[in-house]
Amino acid sequence: MRGVVMHTAGDVRVEDREHPKIIEPTDAIVRLTATCICGSDLWPYRGIEPVDHTAMGHEYVGVVEEVGSDVKNVKVGDFVVGSFVISDNTCEICRSGYQSGCVHREFVAQTVGTQAEKARIPHADGTLVPTPGQPDPELIPSLLAASDVLGTGWYGAVAAEAGPGKTVAVVGDGAVGLMAILAARQLGAERIIAMSRHPERQKLARFYGATDIVTERGDAGVAKIKELTGGLGAHSVVEAVGTQESTMQAIGATRPGGHLGFVGVNYDVTIQGIDLFFAGIHVEGGPAPVRRFLPELIQLIWDRKIDPGKVFDLTLPLDQAAEGYKAMDERRATKVLLTL
Repeated sequence: MRGVVMHTAGDVRVEDREHPKIIEPTDAIVRLTATCICGSDLWPYRGIEPVDHTAMGHEYVGVVEEVGSDVKNVKVGDFVVGSFVISDNTCEICRSGYQSGCVHREFVAQTVGTQAEKARIPHADGTLVPTPGQPDPELIPSLLAASDVLGTGWYGAVAAEAGPGKTVAVVGDGAVGLMAILAARQLGAERIIAMSRHPERQKLARFYGATDIVTERGDAGVAKIKELTGGLGAHSVVEAVGTQESTMQAIGATRPGGHLGFVGVNYDVTIQGIDLFFAGIHVEGGPAPVRRFLPELIQLIWDRKIDPGKVFDLTLPLDQAAEGYKAMDERRATKVLLTL
């Protein structure tokens, strides 16, 4: 089968890979309908994470082609959405709603590699969620978004306790930040401030529910948030980038007693303990427990109450994956959908 392999930083190729096979009785084989490139895939692409002939991709939707003997919740022919983290959904951590910390956790990224025609999904019962039926083609991009960026943005908003009467600030205008705006709106936030300098992304932010746009960054960005909130800062802040500047900006923009949800992969971020101590805020984040939210998100998409698929602004065939990586690296695309 065809699949994306990153040989070294910046060297992306579509090659013949071995067809996946059932190994464990809890496995399923999924024939992928669509996949995509994530902002986190740019970390190895830029040489920040090590990579060596690695199978890429962790977002996926498709049709179940084969199941192991112990799989009960999905069957051959089901259209499924899967989380980017493998989980059994039965351990104590999963039952508490943090499936991304499952005792059997595996990351799909750089192991399973779902930028491919097919994928073997371990712990299929705990990881895959069937849709109510076979989706219309126009729903597939939105269902694909639920596999990671929508679920991650949603978790960021939930961790930040976005809700009625709250002012929410979102640091980051990539796909996850835009999905956090969508989530904050669905959760009933009164005011949503998007921090963005990119005109096209600002339009999407408005579409998804942003009431205000802040173009300033760093200390100036914090000052602007405080100006918009009577000097207090936002009740809820979502950090969706993962850099030193964005992290400190998010902490500074959160009012005392407020909540910060951080979902940006944060390499080389250092927070002085005294800064966090005197901020006096609640902080939660990390890899999103997407599986917790998938049933609700799938239904919202199925009922056409949300349209996260608009976050894909470039669609390419799988064979052109290298161009997709380049477009995202150069910020010519927010998120690239790969067709199969």
